[in-house]
Amino acid sequence: MKILIDNGHGENTPGKCSPDKRLKEWEYNRLIAREVVNQLKSQGYDAELIVEETKDISLSERVRRVNRWCDRLGTSNVVFISVHVNAAGNGGWYNARGWTGWVAPHASEKSKDLARILYGYAEKAGLQGNRSMPKYRYWLGNFTVIAKTKCPAVLTENLFQDNREDVDFLLSDKGKSEIVALHIAALKDYVAKYGSRN
Repeated sequence: MKILIDNGHGENTPGKCSPDKRLKEWEYNRLIAREVVNQLKSQGYDAELIVEETKDISLSERVRRVNRWCDRLGTSNVVFISVHVNAAGNGGWYNARGWTGWVAPHASEKSKDLARILYGYAEKAGLQGNRSMPKYRYWLGNFTVIAKTKCPAVLTENLFQDNREDVDFLLSDKGKSEIVALHIAALKDYVAKYGSRN
């Protein structure tokens, strides 16, 4: 199974950052996504980034890159996660915090299952925060990269870049390690259930 990881945004979207500018979302997403891919590859999984560039790549191009693999390997042989950091407002610090996983309104059962698996690992790590969790353990959003890709797809919002405690955690070694680990654990569970290692 091909595991595709998307690092949301690029260096030319500088507004997506913590109010104190310590956390730049595009940079953080790339750090997490690359580590997820590197660790999965070291364990024998077929994983890769869909965006190697540091500049922002259009949503349509991201979708095209994913769907190219779907067309080549078959949609059931590809899985996709887009890595992000959430924000509650447009400036200043806010109280919202925690981890969320999103699927498209028309998402497949496999997408929903992956989102539930991801949330389970986030919950085990104590990252659920203060958001009200839907009973089905994932959130619905019509985000292009999960709505237009053909394979099972989840967009993760890894805590909040405008919550001081979340930012402190995200930038800590422990925080980075736990965010990476929950993605890896969930993907390994998903592949064990729906596919096999190459």
